[in-house]
Amino acid sequence: MNDKLLSAPASGLPDVTDALSRRVNADPESVEQGLAQLVLTIVDLLRELMERQALRRIDAGTLDDEQVEKLGQTFMLLQQRMDELVEEFGLTREDLNLNLGPLGNLM
Repeated sequence: MNDKLLSAPASGLPDVTDALSRRVNADPESVEQGLAQLVLTIVDLLRELMERQALRRIDAGTLDDEQVEKLGQTFMLLQQRMDELVEEFGLTREDLNLNLGPLGNLM
């Protein structure tokens, strides 16, 4: 009796199996690319936040010239590596800018 309840959809409720199978793409290549896009988006967001914080510290005068130089070199290298990874996964920089619906774009 319980088996019937588990296997049959409740009356009045649509069977969502077909909808789920259309939405879930289990292709390993697209899963890898989707994961890469998510990770690179998060890394790019963190890079942007770190750059803004560094600029605030520069404007406040809390960093000496050597620290400013090191930060500049670090952010340039990070940007270069991000560009390489974006290209490696067949993405564009625009792919990393998530649309948050009514909130607008992430970056």
